[in-house]
Amino acid sequence: MKRVEDLKVQIFADGADKSGMLEMYAKPHIKGLTTNPTLMKKAGITDYRAFCKDILTHIEDKPLSFEVFSDDFAEMESQAMEIASWGANVYVKIPVTNTKRETCYALVKKLGSRGVKMNVTAIMTLTQVRDVVAALEPSVPSYVSVFAGRIADTGRDPLPLMAAAVEMLRIAPAAELIWASPRELLNIFQADEIGCQVITLTNDILKKLTLVGYDLDSFSLDTVTMFYSDAQEAGFRL
Repeated sequence: MKRVEDLKVQIFADGADKSGMLEMYAKPHIKGLTTNPTLMKKAGITDYRAFCKDILTHIEDKPLSFEVFSDDFAEMESQAMEIASWGANVYVKIPVTNTKRETCYALVKKLGSRGVKMNVTAIMTLTQVRDVVAALEPSVPSYVSVFAGRIADTGRDPLPLMAAAVEMLRIAPAAELIWASPRELLNIFQADEIGCQVITLTNDILKKLTLVGYDLDSFSLDTVTMFYSDAQEAGFRL
């Protein structure tokens, strides 16, 4: 199997904990970072602007995606323009629809014409991929973020959809496909195999990278040892 350093897919760290973000940023195999309002809420962030600007004082040379949080497209546009002004490495995350199922395509087209680098997010269908790609400004770098992990949560195999999305992006040379919300380390190798350019990983999955290629007999013994030790520490008796 491939070693992590031999993979072509770029690994992005997904999170909102400052110390965790900076820890991952320092690793050479982490090529970019993303966050979102849900992760920021879980991390206890209350001042959105202050948090983002603080992170950007530490991370200036890798792509970093921050998301708009309005449900109104006019306000999304205003938020996007401010977020984009924070740094040359900033990508603005735009949800593929708002909560009313109104699509973002007109906004994506408008922002692209103004040179805003975007990460169009929460995509789960090939129709959405097609329409996002059609709305992108061909010369402006962007990400098309397909939530493969959430697709898998519905019992569907995301691999054929992701492979088809790779093909759809061939007409948008400045755009890259993100395999988002992965559920296991195997997804890195799946994304790499189909030519997906980016995969986002949370810190709990990233920490499993040390297991890549680990001997399975040794892993089996480690597991048995863990069960035995935990039973001893718990003081179980029959």
